[in-house]
Amino acid sequence: MYDMPSEIDVREDGPLRIITLNRPEALNAVNDALHTGLAQLWPRLSADHEARAAVLTGSGRAFSAGGDYAYLEELRRDPVLRARSIAHGRDVVLGMARCRVPVVAAVNGPAVGLGCSLVALSDIVYMAETAYLADPHVRVGLVAADGGPLTWPLHTSLLHAKEYALTGARIPARRAAEMGLANHVVPDPLAAARQCATQIAGLARQAVESTKRLLNLHLERAVLATLDFATTAEEQSFQTDDFRLTLAKLTRGKAS
Repeated sequence: MYDMPSEIDVREDGPLRIITLNRPEALNAVNDALHTGLAQLWPRLSADHEARAAVLTGSGRAFSAGGDYAYLEELRRDPVLRARSIAHGRDVVLGMARCRVPVVAAVNGPAVGLGCSLVALSDIVYMAETAYLADPHVRVGLVAADGGPLTWPLHTSLLHAKEYALTGARIPARRAAEMGLANHVVPDPLAAARQCATQIAGLARQAVESTKRLLNLHLERAVLATLDFATTAEEQSFQTDDFRLTLAKLTRGKAS
């Protein structure tokens, strides 16, 4: 559905849309096709009049392992691709914040980098007991323009947001729920998310959509206050020696 790349699978289930990040062989790490598809997805979901709720999950063992190293290297080297990607990151954030359809995340495994951001921008979050969140942008020398620091202060304390944004440490599922970054930790997040989405889809459309919009106006205001600075700072961080050297080290480590 929605003319998405193969990296994003969208299926119709009555009034539900089941959205699956679909690079299981790469733990759903983000490449250019996946990133571009995510930028296009949310307005298309909003325009789907029959859609009443959506479930967002990952294929295989992960929700998303974050940025694909090869893609990050392309972004470092190619200023045109980098500018387009940063614009797409902005589209992902604002697209999710403005999407009329409630999005229920089923976090089946690690949600890292942009995967972590997708969770933070979802409306309700179910996590597997073994799943975790992490935003390691700073650890690789980048600013998280579309990452946790953009939205975490609305979900949890500023101190917690600073700790995990500045260190990139993993947030286990139980800890994420305690902090307010997830709603529930369950054995089968996809089944729980589908049940929740089905319940929402059965409620009055105008009441659901207007209530989501009312709540997300707080989110959108906060995002717009910081997004321009964040995207400029991220673009600059792609060009630093710190990022170049860290990425080279990570790539060598993966190859060995």
